[in-house]
Amino acid sequence: MTSPALLRIDFVSDVVCPWCVIGLKSLEQALAELADTVTPEWHFHPFELNPAMAPEGENAAEHIARKYGRPPEEGAQARSHIKQMGENLGFAFKGGPEAMIWNTFDCHRLLHWAEKTGKAKPLKMALFEAHFTRAEPLNDPETLVRAAASVGLDADAAREVLASGRYADEVRATEAWWREEQDIHAVPAIVFNGKYAIMGGQPPATFAKVIRRIVAGEV
Repeated sequence: MTSPALLRIDFVSDVVCPWCVIGLKSLEQALAELADTVTPEWHFHPFELNPAMAPEGENAAEHIARKYGRPPEEGAQARSHIKQMGENLGFAFKGGPEAMIWNTFDCHRLLHWAEKTGKAKPLKMALFEAHFTRAEPLNDPETLVRAAASVGLDADAAREVLASGRYADEVRATEAWWREEQDIHAVPAIVFNGKYAIMGGQPPATFAKVIRRIVAGEV
C-alpha cells in the first residue's frame, strides 16, 4: 500500500475575509476525501485587506459600499450568498448590516506566534468564528487572547505578544514577500508544494481535482 504523499499548503489570507473562510473549509473537505492520498502540511501567512483601517474599525457594509462602489441591496445579496455557502461547509456566518470590519495586524502577529507552535490553523479558525459567527471586536486584545486560549495556547503568553508589539517586523516582511515577490494581491491564495497556486474560495471538487493532478504528476 502506497503511503500518502506529503502536500505542503501555503494559505495566504486575512481574518476578516469571508472567502478565506470558505476557501479553508472547502479545502478541508477536499483533503478529508483524499486522506488516503495526501498528508497536508499547513502553513499560514498574513495578508491585510485594509492595512490602513483605523483601530476603531468601520461598519462592514459601509466599508464595502465605499471601497467597491456596491449599492446596499447588492451587499445584502452577497451576504446572503456567503451565508448559504458557509452553511453548506459547516460554518455559521451571522453578520448583518451592523457587522464591523477591523484592522487585523494584531491578529496576524498572534498567528505568526501560533505558527511557531503548530497552532496557526486552529487559531485562524477560532478568529474566523470570533469575527464572523460571534461578531466579537477584533480591536479588543482580550478577544484575541480568548481565541488563543480556546485552541490550547497560553493566554498570558498571547497577551504578552500583543502588548509587546512582537513579530511586527516579521509580519510586515512576510506580507511584503507575498505581495511583491509572489504577486499576491487578493485572498485567499493557496499554494501547493510551493508551485501550484489556486485563488479564491473554490468548491471542494476543484481543490480535490487539482490535488489529484499534483500527486499524479500531471501538472
